[in-house]
Amino acid sequence: MKKKKTKQSLPSAASNPVGEVEELVRLLQSTNIAEVSIEHDNIKITIKTHQPYAPVATPLAVSPVPTAPLPATPAAPAAPAEKESVAAAEPDESKLITIRSPMIGTFYRSPAPDKPPFVEVGDEIKPGTILCIIEAMKLFNEIESEYHGRIVKVLVENGKPVEYDQPLFLIEPL
Repeated sequence: MKKKKTKQSLPSAASNPVGEVEELVRLLQSTNIAEVSIEHDNIKITIKTHQPYAPVATPLAVSPVPTAPLPATPAAPAAPAEKESVAAAEPDESKLITIRSPMIGTFYRSPAPDKPPFVEVGDEIKPGTILCIIEAMKLFNEIESEYHGRIVKVLVENGKPVEYDQPLFLIEPL
């Protein structure tokens, strides 16, 4: 996962160094930023919070999807060729990999409302392929694949909130 960096401007404290420091302290208290350094003329100030900041590059939690046998339903017997084509179309669920959300935020399938989704069901993906965006605190975090495979199912609707470790995609390894 990679996180795009954004710039946030601080309100000017009318060239008052104490006012600027106070403003930085307020910024740190209202966000989850752990450390800020500024240089003004020949003065360098570093402010750190007591809370450790979680690293931005949180690895995706991936685990195989547990499967239970499906209940048997009576159906008309199918021709052998028909059975083979159905089996080839459905991947073995015990081998699917779940891509999970590395953070809490809002799930977006495309970079903008008028743009196509990053991936669709059936698309082949490789490590580094952008799968979606999760917006957290006005930052748009691109979620990248760590695996080579094929998208089998998208588990979250576009624009819906997601929790940490919530399943987002099922992929079939290739």
